Amino acid sequence: MIRTPVEPLCAQRPALAILACGLLLVLAGCGGGESLPPVASGGGAASAPAPAGISRDALVGRWGVASFHTEKDRKRTEAEARGQCKQPYVIAKGPGDGVMMHVADDPKLYELRLKAGPGGKTYLGFEAPAGDPQDRELLTVKPKEIVARFVDADANARYGTFIYSRCG
Repeated sequence: MIRTPVEPLCAQRPALAILACGLLLVLAGCGGGESLPPVASGGGAASAPAPAGISRDALVGRWGVASFHTEKDRKRTEAEARGQCKQPYVIAKGPGDGVMMHVADDPKLYELRLKAGPGGKTYLGFEAPAGDPQDRELLTVKPKEIVARFVDADANARYGTFIYSRCG
């Protein structure tokens, strides 16, 4: 039988052991009032609340898409995005409260949700805290244009900043 260093103390002084356990329980209840983040149904991470002023309907539709890496290319990229309406990228409503879109490096469609982030930022991504590396930050959302970039630095370096131009 393996004995721990605490066992002899507990065997010799059971009242001391009970007092020590009671003290630990009291101290455990003295946290700073912080609580763990809520867990979403299904055991996953809790998602951030939807941002005020932007609904998924603002994203749903047919879009011409292009991207740029430097701000000096933005105007040209906006024109290229409008020209892509011959082969539009379709953002559809998801089965839940999100939209169906592709993520970086994956041809499969996924349901992504709008999320409010710190500092008034808006993100689009999986059910995870806002600003997750797989998210996109929505820089602007207008009726005829969306500007977005991936949060992940590697994906952002490869894909650049996206311009979605509403078709029709």
